[in-house]
Amino acid sequence: MEGNNQSLPIMFYMIGFSNHPDLQLLFFALFLIIYVAALLGNSLITTIIANDSRLHTPMYFFLINLSILDICCTTFAIPMVLQILLSTDKAISFSECIIQLCIFTSALSTELMLLMVMGLDRYVAICIPLHYSTIMSKRTCILLAAVVWIVGFINSFLQTELILKLTFCQHNILDHFFCEIPSLLNLACSDTFINNVVVIGADILISMSCFLLTVISYTYIISAILKIRSADKKKKAFSTCASHLTVVTLYYGGVIYTYVKSTFNNNPETDKVMSAVYAFISPVLNPIIYSLRNKEVIDAFKKLLERSKIPKR
Repeated sequence: MEGNNQSLPIMFYMIGFSNHPDLQLLFFALFLIIYVAALLGNSLITTIIANDSRLHTPMYFFLINLSILDICCTTFAIPMVLQILLSTDKAISFSECIIQLCIFTSALSTELMLLMVMGLDRYVAICIPLHYSTIMSKRTCILLAAVVWIVGFINSFLQTELILKLTFCQHNILDHFFCEIPSLLNLACSDTFINNVVVIGADILISMSCFLLTVISYTYIISAILKIRSADKKKKAFSTCASHLTVVTLYYGGVIYTYVKSTFNNNPETDKVMSAVYAFISPVLNPIIYSLRNKEVIDAFKKLLERSKIPKR
């Protein structure tokens, strides 16, 4: 996979943080903390849900999928960022870059669709509660999860194949901190028209349509919440919905901006900030927003801790 039938090996030189050489150790510490927090938070959620039968419901089934995706997303992005920060030449090979791009794009696409499915699940639970168990059956949940994973992989495979057809120079300066489709397209020496069309098409079909469906789902959910008579229950429900919508908006907004706007107007500094939001910040926030603020999860965590204690003799 040395790329595009070129005889000389292709290298990418990451300069995402090179403009601030005195802050390299600070950036390293920051990204390490983010990675550890995302890894521990999502691993904890997965362990808690898997070990408590009371949480074996559609909502928590999708949460496990979300946690696995967040672990994949951060694991195939942040460790390489840490390596680049410590290295002197800031270089990675074409093969390493393509592998990171393929897996990261697959996880990104899948998570976009999964967030939409989670919104639809909450819509059915709150707006059609009497038919919830029938609509969101075990078979349906597994099928939905399988579809989003497969479609995410297909999108990633297609995007990666198109990247492999491009021609790159032997030495490429990549003004980013990990390999992502828009940043690689800016470095290509050959025509990227087809790539840009496919990127925008995929973004419209996946990102924008999923975001629209998620917003519609939460619109109906909020409408149902307004009918709740209890002020405390209404306040709690609104708080949860607001948190979920904040995370969803940040995630979708960052992806849509990066993969659509950057094809027309490239701003490396802004692109890096937006990429950090959905690639690094969101995986840290998801366990807190979706699970750790949930009483059922907290109770299950306490139960897990009690079971793990060594009996006193």
